Amino acid sequence: MTKFLLSVHVIVAILAVGSISVAASMFPRYAKQAVLEGGQAAGIATVLHKVCRGYAIAGLAVPVFGIATGAALGVLRDAWLVVSLVLTILAAALLGLWILPYQQRMLAMGDREAGAEAGELKGTASRLHMLTGIFNVLWAVVTVLMIVRPGSTTGA
Repeated sequence: MTKFLLSVHVIVAILAVGSISVAASMFPRYAKQAVLEGGQAAGIATVLHKVCRGYAIAGLAVPVFGIATGAALGVLRDAWLVVSLVLTILAAALLGLWILPYQQRMLAMGDREAGAEAGELKGTASRLHMLTGIFNVLWAVVTVLMIVRPGSTTGA
């Protein structure tokens, strides 16, 4: 059962978190282009936002199966797992409280008749790039903790 739980945990992490990371990283460029020029970029930005939103919901399975795997392995109180869970919560909060709302804000800028003020657009895009980078770094750290943990078979 542990192998099944771990397999589902890893597969969902790759598919959900990987998809969010790529879509969120691409979003600011297309949203900014959509506001300034319109056209196909608006459709691309909308799809990227939907990918982020949809996979965020699917991504909830990552900590669920991670905790189930940790319980099956008897490592729920190990420091590396606790730190991973805290970083996962931070990444989820970052996505839900800032990244997705900033994406919504940028999409709304494109819907305005007169268009967005250039400074507001640039600032929002810059913040979104930064937040997405932090989100990606948090997940990279969690991944390293999952691989290079005490007792790991990697020999680390």
